[in-house]
Amino acid sequence: MASPESSSPAPIRADVWLWAARFFKTRSLAKQAIDGGKIDLNDGSCKPAKAVHVGDVFRISRGEERLEVEVLALSDKRGPASAAQALYRESEASIAARDAAKAQRKLVGAMAPPGRPDKQARRELRRLKDFM
Repeated sequence: MASPESSSPAPIRADVWLWAARFFKTRSLAKQAIDGGKIDLNDGSCKPAKAVHVGDVFRISRGEERLEVEVLALSDKRGPASAAQALYRESEASIAARDAAKAQRKLVGAMAPPGRPDKQARRELRRLKDFM
């Protein structure tokens, strides 16, 4: 269909663009995310066949991650990651929110116990249980 270099590209389906921009590994996963309400286009709901134009804004939810990206170029071909990153620009607020969430997860992970107890810790736990 259209390449990122053309001056007035034809609109592309939302699920195809999300796949080409490497937000999802397959077009089927992109379609499932859209149908599941994880993707918003221009502050409204989105359908897989919705036409995407340059300047549109996607709000994407993937697990804990929330992204807000502006469409800079259209492509229906999945290329290397460097080419895919040229298709969109993430907003500054989205980057800041993702960094804050990453720092929060790091803090929570640091407070968690370091896995299974070793022999000495098991003996100590057993003594504590017998004491109670």
